[in-house]
Amino acid sequence: MLIERVVAVRSGEARAALWSFGYFFCLLAAYYVLRPLRDEMGVAGGVRNLHWLFTATFVAMLAAVPVFGAVVARLPRRRFIPLVYHFFVVNIALFWALLAFDIAKVEVARVFFVWISVFNLFAVSVFWSFMADAFTPEQGKRLFGFIAAGGSAGALLGPILTVWLAKPLGPANLLLVAAILLEAAVLCARRLEAAVPQRANGAAAAQAPIGGNPFAGFVLLLRSPYLAGIALWVLLLSLCGTFVYFQQANLVAAASDDPAVRTRIFASIDLAAGLLTLAIQTLATGRLMSRFGVGPAAALLPLVFALGFAALAASPVLLLVIAFQAVQRTANFAVSNPAREVLFTVVGREEKYKAKYLIDGAVFRGGDALFGWLFNLLRSAGLELATISAATIPLALGWLALALALGNSQQQRAVVASGSER
Repeated sequence: MLIERVVAVRSGEARAALWSFGYFFCLLAAYYVLRPLRDEMGVAGGVRNLHWLFTATFVAMLAAVPVFGAVVARLPRRRFIPLVYHFFVVNIALFWALLAFDIAKVEVARVFFVWISVFNLFAVSVFWSFMADAFTPEQGKRLFGFIAAGGSAGALLGPILTVWLAKPLGPANLLLVAAILLEAAVLCARRLEAAVPQRANGAAAAQAPIGGNPFAGFVLLLRSPYLAGIALWVLLLSLCGTFVYFQQANLVAAASDDPAVRTRIFASIDLAAGLLTLAIQTLATGRLMSRFGVGPAAALLPLVFALGFAALAASPVLLLVIAFQAVQRTANFAVSNPAREVLFTVVGREEKYKAKYLIDGAVFRGGDALFGWLFNLLRSAGLELATISAATIPLALGWLALALALGNSQQQRAVVASGSER
């Protein structure tokens, strides 16, 4: 097979890797059709209101934690994963009806901004929980880069569809395109369920509910220094990402008051990041993680942020922040995010779903809300964008050290798990 010439797949893994690729492709294509609409609605609603939208997103994510925990506890994987995505398709249909008939446009735009922020983290977290559940740590190092490339290909298609179809279809009808792509992701997930390489208890795991308490994610996170370290990694990602996003929003708002121009700027950033990420993930990520380990791969993103903030501290201009966003997204999706997902291959099933969703959802969006308020507070205090960038550099360097420590811990856990399976 062609995949065997590009990716280090072994006997019995090709079908599962390809269905995983397709699953993530459809999922992120759906999201990236919608993302420029979200960013435009955020700017249109006023840059000064962004911290309120981030706060609302955090509250929504926090409220969803016990609901998702209850679903995971009661339903087997093969049932709750399609259920999650069907629920989001119904949501998209409702938004389409409201936007198409111009009902409460301003209020719907704000709710949509919050909803899509929840949808993105929720849907992607479920996907990577499935991957961590289906593949071993060793397989994750080899295959997660290629699997993540499926998402990058989808992230590339999404902005292209948005740019091509925004005018002939209209923004509201793009929601229907996203709904079709999301249903295609469900089809791939069902096919993957039958194709995953079975571990010792893999078949039984897919059929049995995880069980436990709906609030178990909170307890698991508090009891495990390893999970707490991953949560801190995510929190620092949120801080750096939020500060860059708010700088981008300020600079784009100052550059143009035309919604079409702003939407194209956001879509162009997504497109550039998608092209770079796809090439690296397909050809290099798996080999890099196998060669250098999970820690250095996870540390690449904080290094990029440290360098990017240093550049913005020297010259906070629109062209530079656009380049910074494209490079940091490439480093994240191409290398560091697949590495972070490998960290979850060495924890239990309940941790992979309940604690992981809490980290990816509530911790990340809580960080967005907190750091959104912090950014506005710093700006209100009179700090310039360059000063804020300079102050963030030491935090990015601390984040880098944490990534290396987590990589060492993951390697130790993987050795122990490998020994217990023999």
